Amino acid sequence: MKTRVTELFGIEAPIICGGMLWVTDAKLCAAVSEAGGLGCLTADQYTSGRELQDAIREVKALTDKPFGVNITLMKSFRITQETFMDFFKVCAEEKVANIEVSGLFATDFIPLLHAAGVRITHKVGAVRHAVKIEKLGYDAVIVAGVEEGGHPLSDNVATSVLLPKVAESVSIPVIATGGMVDGKSLAAALCLGADGIMMATRFLASEECWVHDNIKNWIVALNETDTELFCHTTLQARGVKNSVLQKVNELERNGADQSEIVRAVSGKKLRQALTDGDTEGAAFLFGQSIGRIREVKSCKAIIDDTMAEVAATLCEKAALMN
Repeated sequence: MKTRVTELFGIEAPIICGGMLWVTDAKLCAAVSEAGGLGCLTADQYTSGRELQDAIREVKALTDKPFGVNITLMKSFRITQETFMDFFKVCAEEKVANIEVSGLFATDFIPLLHAAGVRITHKVGAVRHAVKIEKLGYDAVIVAGVEEGGHPLSDNVATSVLLPKVAESVSIPVIATGGMVDGKSLAAALCLGADGIMMATRFLASEECWVHDNIKNWIVALNETDTELFCHTTLQARGVKNSVLQKVNELERNGADQSEIVRAVSGKKLRQALTDGDTEGAAFLFGQSIGRIREVKSCKAIIDDTMAEVAATLCEKAALMN
Protein backbone atom coordinates (compact mmCIF):
# COMPACT_ATOMS: atom_id res chain seq x y z
CA MET A 1 0.00 0.00 0.00
CA LYS A 2 1.30 3.43 -0.96
CA THR A 3 0.07 6.52 0.84
CA ARG A 4 1.53 9.92 1.65
CA VAL A 5 2.69 8.45 4.96
CA THR A 6 4.60 5.54 3.41
CA GLU A 7 6.23 7.95 0.97
CA LEU A 8 7.05 10.50 3.67
CA PHE A 9 8.92 8.02 5.85
CA GLY A 10 10.03 5.44 3.29
CA ILE A 11 8.10 2.57 4.90
CA GLU A 12 6.09 -0.31 3.48
CA ALA A 13 2.93 -0.15 5.61
CA PRO A 14 1.19 3.07 6.74
CA ILE A 15 1.48 1.99 10.36
CA ILE A 16 3.42 3.88 13.04
CA CYS A 17 4.19 2.76 16.58
CA GLY A 18 3.30 5.47 19.07
CA GLY A 19 5.62 6.48 21.88
CA MET A 20 5.05 4.76 25.24
CA LEU A 21 7.09 5.66 28.31
CA TRP A 22 9.45 2.79 29.32
CA VAL A 23 7.88 0.52 26.67
CA THR A 24 9.15 1.60 23.26
CA ASP A 25 12.80 0.64 23.60
CA ALA A 26 15.36 -0.28 20.93
CA LYS A 27 14.17 -3.88 20.55
CA LEU A 28 10.49 -3.03 20.06
CA CYS A 29 11.35 -0.07 17.84
CA ALA A 30 13.50 -2.20 15.54
CA ALA A 31 10.91 -4.99 15.44
CA VAL A 32 8.16 -2.65 14.21
CA SER A 33 10.42 -1.15 11.55
CA GLU A 34 11.66 -4.56 10.40
CA ALA A 35 8.03 -5.60 9.99
CA GLY A 36 7.41 -2.72 7.56
CA GLY A 37 6.04 -0.03 9.85
CA LEU A 38 7.73 2.91 11.53
CA GLY A 39 9.19 1.96 14.90
CA CYS A 40 9.56 4.42 17.76
CA LEU A 41 11.91 5.20 20.63
CA THR A 42 10.59 7.25 23.55
CA ALA A 43 13.15 9.93 24.40
CA ASP A 44 11.66 10.84 27.77
CA GLN A 45 12.70 7.50 29.28
CA TYR A 46 16.35 8.54 28.98
CA THR A 47 18.09 11.05 31.23
CA SER A 48 20.47 12.60 28.72
CA GLY A 49 21.07 13.13 25.04
CA ARG A 50 23.94 10.65 25.25
CA GLU A 51 21.63 7.91 26.56
CA LEU A 52 19.17 8.58 23.75
CA GLN A 53 22.00 8.51 21.21
CA ASP A 54 23.14 5.13 22.52
CA ALA A 55 19.58 3.81 22.14
CA ILE A 56 19.30 5.18 18.59
CA ARG A 57 22.55 3.45 17.66
CA GLU A 58 21.27 0.24 19.23
CA VAL A 59 18.24 0.39 16.94
CA LYS A 60 20.50 0.99 13.95
CA ALA A 61 22.45 -2.15 14.87
CA LEU A 62 19.20 -4.14 14.77
CA THR A 63 17.65 -2.73 11.59
CA ASP A 64 18.50 -0.60 8.59
CA LYS A 65 14.86 0.43 8.20
CA PRO A 66 13.53 3.93 9.06
CA PHE A 67 12.38 4.65 12.62
CA GLY A 68 11.34 7.63 14.71
CA VAL A 69 11.68 9.15 18.17
CA ASN A 70 8.90 10.41 20.43
CA ILE A 71 9.60 13.56 22.46
CA THR A 72 6.87 14.69 24.84
CA LEU A 73 7.43 18.34 25.70
CA MET A 74 5.76 18.64 29.07
CA LYS A 75 6.91 19.80 32.49
CA SER A 76 9.00 17.01 33.97
CA PHE A 77 10.62 16.33 37.31
CA ARG A 78 13.29 14.23 35.58
CA ILE A 79 14.12 16.10 32.38
CA THR A 80 15.51 19.62 32.16
CA GLN A 81 15.00 22.04 29.27
CA GLU A 82 18.64 21.56 28.34
CA THR A 83 18.11 17.79 28.08
CA PHE A 84 15.09 18.31 25.82
CA MET A 85 17.31 20.46 23.59
CA ASP A 86 19.92 17.69 23.53
CA PHE A 87 17.25 15.18 22.48
CA PHE A 88 16.45 17.21 19.36
CA LYS A 89 20.11 17.82 18.55
CA VAL A 90 20.90 14.10 18.82
CA CYS A 91 17.97 13.18 16.57
CA ALA A 92 19.25 15.64 13.96
CA GLU A 93 22.79 14.32 14.26
CA GLU A 94 21.65 10.70 13.93
CA LYS A 95 19.21 11.61 11.12
CA VAL A 96 16.26 9.59 12.42
CA ALA A 97 13.31 9.38 10.04
CA ASN A 98 10.82 11.22 12.23
CA ILE A 99 10.28 12.99 15.51
CA GLU A 100 6.81 12.63 16.99
CA VAL A 101 6.13 15.60 19.27
CA SER A 102 3.34 15.93 21.79
CA GLY A 103 2.72 18.66 24.33
CA LEU A 104 4.34 22.01 23.59
CA PHE A 105 5.16 23.07 20.03
CA ALA A 106 8.77 22.43 18.98
CA THR A 107 8.93 25.54 16.81
CA ASP A 108 12.58 26.40 17.50
CA PHE A 109 13.82 22.98 16.40
CA ILE A 110 12.07 22.65 13.03
CA PRO A 111 14.83 24.34 10.95
CA LEU A 112 17.50 22.17 12.61
CA LEU A 113 15.57 18.97 11.93
CA HIS A 114 14.70 19.82 8.34
CA ALA A 115 18.30 20.73 7.60
CA ALA A 116 19.23 17.20 8.74
CA GLY A 117 16.47 15.60 6.63
CA VAL A 118 14.43 14.66 9.71
CA ARG A 119 10.63 14.75 9.43
CA ILE A 120 8.64 16.19 12.32
CA THR A 121 5.06 15.39 13.26
CA HIS A 122 2.85 16.61 16.09
CA LYS A 123 -0.02 14.92 17.89
CA VAL A 124 -3.12 17.10 18.28
CA GLY A 125 -6.67 16.75 19.54
CA ALA A 126 -8.30 19.71 17.79
CA VAL A 127 -8.65 21.16 14.30
CA ARG A 128 -7.27 24.52 15.45
CA HIS A 129 -4.04 22.89 16.58
CA ALA A 130 -3.69 20.91 13.33
CA VAL A 131 -4.01 24.12 11.33
CA LYS A 132 -1.37 25.78 13.52
CA ILE A 133 1.24 23.06 13.15
CA GLU A 134 0.85 23.11 9.37
CA LYS A 135 1.57 26.86 9.43
CA LEU A 136 4.60 26.21 11.64
CA GLY A 137 6.09 23.88 9.05
CA TYR A 138 5.46 20.41 10.43
CA ASP A 139 5.56 17.57 7.90
CA ALA A 140 2.46 15.69 9.09
CA VAL A 141 -0.18 15.81 11.80
CA ILE A 142 -1.24 13.02 14.16
CA VAL A 143 -4.94 13.26 14.99
CA ALA A 144 -5.70 11.86 18.44
CA GLY A 145 -9.32 11.23 19.39
CA VAL A 146 -10.52 10.99 22.99
CA GLU A 147 -10.30 7.18 22.73
CA GLU A 148 -6.51 7.29 22.94
CA GLY A 149 -4.50 6.24 25.94
CA GLY A 150 -2.19 8.87 27.40
CA HIS A 151 -3.36 12.47 27.46
CA PRO A 152 -6.26 13.20 25.08
CA LEU A 153 -7.22 16.84 24.73
CA SER A 154 -10.06 17.87 27.06
CA ASP A 155 -12.19 18.81 24.03
CA ASN A 156 -13.13 15.08 24.15
CA VAL A 157 -13.87 14.67 20.44
CA ALA A 158 -13.93 11.13 19.02
CA THR A 159 -11.52 10.12 16.27
CA SER A 160 -14.41 9.43 13.87
CA VAL A 161 -15.47 13.09 14.07
CA LEU A 162 -12.11 14.80 14.50
CA LEU A 163 -10.23 12.94 11.77
CA PRO A 164 -12.29 14.00 8.72
CA LYS A 165 -12.48 17.59 9.98
CA VAL A 166 -8.70 17.78 10.25
CA ALA A 167 -8.23 16.09 6.86
CA GLU A 168 -10.47 18.73 5.31
CA SER A 169 -8.60 21.56 7.04
CA VAL A 170 -4.92 20.84 6.27
CA SER A 171 -2.91 19.81 3.22
CA ILE A 172 -0.13 17.88 5.03
CA PRO A 173 -0.41 14.10 5.57
CA VAL A 174 -2.75 13.02 8.36
CA ILE A 175 -2.15 10.12 10.75
CA ALA A 176 -5.00 8.77 12.88
CA THR A 177 -4.61 7.54 16.45
CA GLY A 178 -7.02 6.74 19.23
CA GLY A 179 -8.81 3.38 18.87
CA MET A 180 -6.50 2.24 16.07
CA VAL A 181 -5.70 -1.44 16.47
CA ASP A 182 -6.06 -3.50 13.27
CA GLY A 183 -6.98 -3.61 9.57
CA LYS A 184 -10.55 -2.52 10.13
CA SER A 185 -9.26 0.51 12.04
CA LEU A 186 -6.89 1.32 9.18
CA ALA A 187 -9.65 0.92 6.59
CA ALA A 188 -11.93 3.26 8.55
CA ALA A 189 -9.15 5.81 8.99
CA LEU A 190 -8.31 5.81 5.28
CA CYS A 191 -11.97 6.33 4.40
CA LEU A 192 -12.16 9.24 6.86
CA GLY A 193 -9.21 11.01 5.23
CA ALA A 194 -6.11 9.63 6.97
CA ASP A 195 -2.93 8.59 5.19
CA GLY A 196 -1.96 6.12 7.90
CA ILE A 197 -2.49 5.17 11.53
CA MET A 198 -0.56 5.16 14.77
CA MET A 199 -0.99 2.24 17.17
CA ALA A 200 0.53 2.11 20.66
CA THR A 201 -1.23 -0.27 23.06
CA ARG A 202 -1.45 -2.87 20.28
CA PHE A 203 2.36 -3.07 20.12
CA LEU A 204 2.63 -3.25 23.90
CA ALA A 205 0.83 -6.59 23.60
CA SER A 206 3.52 -7.96 21.28
CA GLU A 207 6.10 -10.70 21.69
CA GLU A 208 8.99 -8.27 21.29
CA CYS A 209 7.78 -5.93 24.03
CA TRP A 210 9.79 -6.41 27.23
CA VAL A 211 7.01 -5.84 29.78
CA HIS A 212 5.88 -8.61 32.12
CA ASP A 213 3.54 -11.22 30.64
CA ASN A 214 0.99 -10.42 33.37
CA ILE A 215 0.53 -6.98 31.81
CA LYS A 216 0.16 -8.37 28.29
CA ASN A 217 -2.35 -11.02 29.40
CA TRP A 218 -4.25 -8.35 31.33
CA ILE A 219 -4.56 -6.23 28.18
CA VAL A 220 -5.96 -9.21 26.28
CA ALA A 221 -8.60 -9.74 29.00
CA LEU A 222 -9.67 -6.09 29.29
CA ASN A 223 -12.67 -4.53 27.54
CA GLU A 224 -13.23 -1.09 26.03
CA THR A 225 -15.26 -0.07 29.09
CA ASP A 226 -12.32 -0.73 31.42
CA THR A 227 -10.71 2.69 30.87
CA GLU A 228 -11.72 6.13 32.05
CA LEU A 229 -10.66 9.75 31.84
CA PHE A 230 -9.01 11.10 34.99
CA CYS A 231 -6.63 13.84 36.23
CA HIS A 232 -9.16 16.50 35.28
CA THR A 233 -7.51 19.10 37.55
CA THR A 234 -3.99 18.61 36.14
CA LEU A 235 -3.47 17.13 32.68
CA GLN A 236 -6.37 14.96 31.54
CA ALA A 237 -5.44 11.34 30.92
CA ARG A 238 -7.09 8.06 29.95
CA GLY A 239 -6.10 4.97 31.87
CA VAL A 240 -7.28 1.55 32.99
CA LYS A 241 -9.56 1.52 36.02
CA ASN A 242 -7.59 0.23 39.00
CA SER A 243 -6.79 1.18 42.59
CA VAL A 244 -4.38 3.94 41.51
CA LEU A 245 -7.03 5.67 39.44
CA GLN A 246 -9.48 5.32 42.34
CA LYS A 247 -6.93 7.06 44.57
CA VAL A 248 -6.43 9.86 42.04
CA ASN A 249 -10.18 10.39 41.74
CA GLU A 250 -10.46 10.58 45.54
CA LEU A 251 -7.59 13.08 45.73
CA GLU A 252 -9.27 15.30 43.14
CA ARG A 253 -12.64 15.13 44.88
CA ASN A 254 -10.97 16.14 48.14
CA GLY A 255 -9.17 19.09 46.54
CA ALA A 256 -5.66 17.67 46.96
CA ASP A 257 -2.63 19.64 45.83
CA GLN A 258 -1.63 18.95 42.23
CA SER A 259 1.81 17.75 43.28
CA GLU A 260 0.20 14.98 45.33
CA ILE A 261 -1.81 13.88 42.29
CA VAL A 262 1.27 13.90 40.08
CA ARG A 263 3.16 11.73 42.60
CA ALA A 264 0.34 9.19 42.53
CA VAL A 265 0.77 8.65 38.79
CA SER A 266 4.56 8.91 38.62
CA GLY A 267 6.52 7.32 35.81
CA LYS A 268 8.79 5.59 38.33
CA LYS A 269 5.85 3.60 39.67
CA LEU A 270 4.84 2.69 36.12
CA ARG A 271 8.27 1.31 35.30
CA GLN A 272 8.25 -0.88 38.40
CA ALA A 273 4.73 -2.14 37.72
CA LEU A 274 5.57 -3.01 34.11
CA THR A 275 8.61 -4.94 35.39
CA ASP A 276 6.80 -6.79 38.18
CA GLY A 277 3.53 -7.36 36.31
CA ASP A 278 1.59 -5.54 39.04
CA THR A 279 -1.69 -4.39 37.47
CA GLU A 280 -2.55 -2.36 40.60
CA GLY A 281 0.87 -0.76 40.98
CA ALA A 282 0.59 2.25 38.69
CA ALA A 283 -1.57 4.30 36.34
CA PHE A 284 -1.63 2.46 33.01
CA LEU A 285 -2.47 4.92 30.24
CA PHE A 286 -4.01 2.48 27.77
CA GLY A 287 -6.64 3.46 25.22
CA GLN A 288 -10.08 2.06 24.49
CA SER A 289 -8.48 -0.08 21.78
CA ILE A 290 -7.79 -2.66 24.52
CA GLY A 291 -11.32 -3.88 23.90
CA ARG A 292 -10.24 -5.23 20.50
CA ILE A 293 -6.86 -6.77 21.41
CA ARG A 294 -7.39 -10.48 21.89
CA GLU A 295 -3.96 -12.07 21.60
CA VAL A 296 -0.26 -11.38 21.96
CA LYS A 297 1.50 -11.60 18.59
CA SER A 298 4.82 -10.69 17.04
CA CYS A 299 5.17 -7.23 15.52
CA LYS A 300 5.44 -8.84 12.10
CA ALA A 301 2.18 -10.72 12.62
CA ILE A 302 0.46 -7.56 13.87
CA ILE A 303 1.46 -5.58 10.78
CA ASP A 304 0.98 -8.44 8.29
CA ASP A 305 -2.48 -9.23 9.70
CA THR A 306 -3.41 -5.54 9.68
CA MET A 307 -2.43 -5.14 6.04
CA ALA A 308 -4.26 -8.33 5.02
CA GLU A 309 -7.38 -7.25 6.87
CA VAL A 310 -7.41 -3.72 5.45
CA ALA A 311 -7.21 -5.10 1.92
CA ALA A 312 -9.99 -7.61 2.55
CA THR A 313 -12.17 -5.00 4.27
CA LEU A 314 -11.84 -2.41 1.51
CA CYS A 315 -12.39 -4.98 -1.23
CA GLU A 316 -15.45 -6.35 0.53
CA LYS A 317 -17.00 -2.90 0.90
CA ALA A 318 -16.12 -1.98 -2.69
CA ALA A 319 -17.90 -5.11 -3.90
CA LEU A 320 -21.11 -3.88 -2.27
CA MET A 321 -21.10 -0.96 -4.69
CA ASN A 322 -21.17 -3.21 -7.78
